[in-house]
Amino acid sequence: MSEESIRPRHRVRVWYRPMRPRDSDEAHRAATPLELLFDLCFVVAVGQAGIALHHALTENHIGEGVLNYLLVFFAIWWGWLQFTWFASAYDTDDGPYRLATFVQIAGALTIAAGVQKGFDGDYTIVVVGYILMRLASVAQWLRVARSDPGHRTTALRYAIGTVIVQIGWTARLALPASLSLVSFLVLVVAELAVPMIAERAQPTTWHPRHIAERYGLFTIIVLGETILAATTAIKEGIDSGHNVGALVSLAAAGLVIVFAMWWLYFDQPGHHRLTTLRSSMTWGFGHYLIFASAAAVGAGMEVAVDYDTHTAHLPTTAAAMAITVPVAVFVLFVWLLHIGPTNECRPIAIGFPVAAAAILATTFSPAPVHFTAVVCAALVLTVVLATRGHPLEH
Repeated sequence: MSEESIRPRHRVRVWYRPMRPRDSDEAHRAATPLELLFDLCFVVAVGQAGIALHHALTENHIGEGVLNYLLVFFAIWWGWLQFTWFASAYDTDDGPYRLATFVQIAGALTIAAGVQKGFDGDYTIVVVGYILMRLASVAQWLRVARSDPGHRTTALRYAIGTVIVQIGWTARLALPASLSLVSFLVLVVAELAVPMIAERAQPTTWHPRHIAERYGLFTIIVLGETILAATTAIKEGIDSGHNVGALVSLAAAGLVIVFAMWWLYFDQPGHHRLTTLRSSMTWGFGHYLIFASAAAVGAGMEVAVDYDTHTAHLPTTAAAMAITVPVAVFVLFVWLLHIGPTNECRPIAIGFPVAAAAILATTFSPAPVHFTAVVCAALVLTVVLATRGHPLEH
């Protein structure tokens, strides 16, 4: 065997190559540097959404703040999701692909710039950034339609469906405020319907392990943003001369919560759930609540610090719910998407929903953040003892 035949082969960098589907069984498929940059830029928008949620909660605008957070987060999450699944199937890494990704990053940063205005009721900038992302995605699908005859119908359905929905988002800006929520929900259903309809023609060749890794990486980045937000809040409390011991104790409890969230999410391999188109879409779409709740934990920790330092203007129960509700939602949806209610390991199958209920119950305890940390640690211990450190086969 010659030296040339055993030399590692690398993709030759060219400006343009036909957008052919990648192999869904490709070995050693991993996230690319461009995908990592994409995630880091998107987490800027996630961070802005968390900051706006924190301000809304501390000012006791709870219902309005949570609703606006969920609306803005959908725009961030859906743009990220569409890029991620497309890249798993059609990452050519050529010049046009990189430029289209650049436009999508610009759209995400535009959304980040418009988050606060969105919380104030003006979604114009958010919609502009969102449409910028989605139209770049349309250009990518049109490339697929031209280069990949086997998936031409699928690609055209994606492109046409996306354009139609973007017209809807634009028209929504002119609707009266009374129709704002209803029109949003209708357009969300339309967005979710596009991939469902498109993939029926000929499913794209996304890579299960690559998708699971991409979701995992974004989860880590969001949790990192949560830690940053909490650390900043605690530092401000300490600088203001408040009880250092109490704030350090709060920081320790928050760190236990975030570490437990990381442990529970990654304990079971996600790609085992990506076996059919239906289960994959359920898994992929369901992560909206995992990502949104993980990011909201950071805002909840900031609220806890503000409450302890007497700078928050909200009732005790509301302050506690700012941390207990998102943690409970995270635990519940990790259970639904990663573990499964019918998991053969009953301590785990039962432990997650019981822990979620216990976390909600800590809302009414004298130290909700600390008791939440205890429940999360107990759930991690249950998982470790039940599996003996080995992931379960699904």
